[in-house]
Amino acid sequence: MAVSAFFVLSRLTQKVFSRAEAQMAMDDYLILATLLVGQPSTILIDRGLIPNGLGRDIWTLNFGQVTAFGKYFYWVEICYFAQLSVLKLAFLFFYKRIFPGRTIQRIIMATIFFSILYGTVFVIVAVFQCRPISYYWTKWDGEHSGRCININALVWANAAISIAVDLWMLGIPLSQLVHLKLSWSKKAGVVVMFCLGTFATVISIIRLQFLISFARTQNPTWDQQNITKWSAIEIAVGVVCSCIPSIRVILVRVLPRTLSSSHDSKRRAYHSTEGKASKAGGSTRGHPEVGGSDKVIHYTKTFELNQSRRDEDEVELVSIR
Repeated sequence: MAVSAFFVLSRLTQKVFSRAEAQMAMDDYLILATLLVGQPSTILIDRGLIPNGLGRDIWTLNFGQVTAFGKYFYWVEICYFAQLSVLKLAFLFFYKRIFPGRTIQRIIMATIFFSILYGTVFVIVAVFQCRPISYYWTKWDGEHSGRCININALVWANAAISIAVDLWMLGIPLSQLVHLKLSWSKKAGVVVMFCLGTFATVISIIRLQFLISFARTQNPTWDQQNITKWSAIEIAVGVVCSCIPSIRVILVRVLPRTLSSSHDSKRRAYHSTEGKASKAGGSTRGHPEVGGSDKVIHYTKTFELNQSRRDEDEVELVSIR
């Protein structure tokens, strides 16, 4: 959690204290929301799950601890569903901001609506998966009556859809590479940057394996340790990956010689002699030079080209050396 907070803080600091046009955008607010939504989960794990048996054999716990463990895990599960959905929206709104094409904008918006829909559905289903709700953490003793949906099916479905959406989201930026006017080396750098997001997908797959094996567990408080751990890692890696473009901008400013941007403001002079035309742009200065021969006039013209920097988000995406 501390690593995620550091990267988010660095990202927001870069936005707040950089030049005026690099203002906070929707994806910045969403990544901050991802961090904030995860705070209750962190507290519940540290103050609730661990003291009540997480990582310990269930037969070493008293009845009160088993009930408390189920209650805390119920809320952690809901927080996880919500946090994962907000994290995906942060990525999607970042894509929406940097890819202006009409077709890709429609694809991104459709993915955003789907992510909101599936995230909302899973949060609601997780809240009301048992009737009464308290049956989630009291059913273990056999003394309470109630009904629950197939909890394993719920978490499996969420994990499977999440992985599918991650793979789809990876294809969105990669499909736009053909439209970027970059050298192959820079395109390779862009691919590497976006493919770092696959780490979160790989972790989701690892987590799914533990979810499948958990369905047969006879020792839930012990086996939940791996699920809880990999869920936290999945979110943390996703948050870090979402901050990589902004972190790179910071590194460019700290290490300009090594990571200098290819489109920093530049002043270039183009000279043409003997009346030949040169590239136009900016302000011009000219003066004639009369050579030794009275039949030849040499004329020198100097152009100063002032190239303004592009939008900060475009810098983050494509200026990779």
